[in-house]
Amino acid sequence: MYFLADHLSPKAAMKLWLVPLLLGWSVALSASEVTFVALGDLPYGKDDSAGVRYRQLIATINQSPHEFSIHVGDIKSGSSVCSDEEFLRQREHFNLYEKPVIYTPGDNEWTDCHRKSNGGYDPLERLARLRSVFFSSLSSMGKRSMQVAIQPQEQPEFSQFVENRRWQKNLVLFVTVHIVGSNNNFESRDPKAVAEFFDRDRANIGWVNAAFDLAERNNLAAIVIAFQADVLESASRFSQFPSHSGFKASVGDTIIPRSRKFGRPVLLISGDSHEFKFGQPFTIQGEWVSNLYQLVVPGNQDVRAVQVTVNALSTSPFSLSMISPITHQKGQ
Repeated sequence: MYFLADHLSPKAAMKLWLVPLLLGWSVALSASEVTFVALGDLPYGKDDSAGVRYRQLIATINQSPHEFSIHVGDIKSGSSVCSDEEFLRQREHFNLYEKPVIYTPGDNEWTDCHRKSNGGYDPLERLARLRSVFFSSLSSMGKRSMQVAIQPQEQPEFSQFVENRRWQKNLVLFVTVHIVGSNNNFESRDPKAVAEFFDRDRANIGWVNAAFDLAERNNLAAIVIAFQADVLESASRFSQFPSHSGFKASVGDTIIPRSRKFGRPVLLISGDSHEFKFGQPFTIQGEWVSNLYQLVVPGNQDVRAVQVTVNALSTSPFSLSMISPITHQKGQ
């Protein structure tokens, strides 16, 4: 039997044997890499000037290298009307994305719609309408859509939570969870609001646990979880998630410990506070959870998005760059 390596110098033979190793590393690297865009709290404003800037941002996103976008909610400001017309206007904005865009709701779209400035709507009626306008399909929005898994398919006991979605790119699992600002609607306005919170909290916990179970079972390289609330905004100096926090069960008691157990990179993406932040701020009983990262996207008057590249094999698994609107294009 003829072996090429037997007829080469030791240095040449070593190079020959390194080829499959390097090819294997290249395959592993590409399998753990994904580039996407994250944004939220856009557009904000009562006239179309905000819409113009947002459409310019979408035009820039369309020209940027990425596979899909994630909008983490608040598609309108907290003082604008929660009308059907506004929902449909924002649905049309999502149609401008050339590549898939996945959206998870914010509090401005439904929990705060009881405010007089928002039109005095019943928040639960607005939530039902939101689901019918934005979540009636098993695929993403955008001109080029992609299939996603939804919670009712995987967990029929949570049949109404069509907004909770999941998809996989290479060895990275992406999950959206319906966790919103205004303390996650953990309020006592009326019994219906209280019941809504506990039902959604149970669904969110079930969806998060299912995602980690899947990632562990399939030996995935990283997890990205997107929702609207900046969950540390309500943290006290005594506890990240005090008992009155609407994020205690879903984030403090579920996402953080499951992330530590998973051991590989986990990124939480949110908006809500309108201030860009990126770091590793989470702890369990004072101990730092080193594999768990937080990205808070800009928003409101800061009309920018964040391009994220996941490279789970790197010592810095999440690389970020900012995307600003193209302002010279006309007709946007």
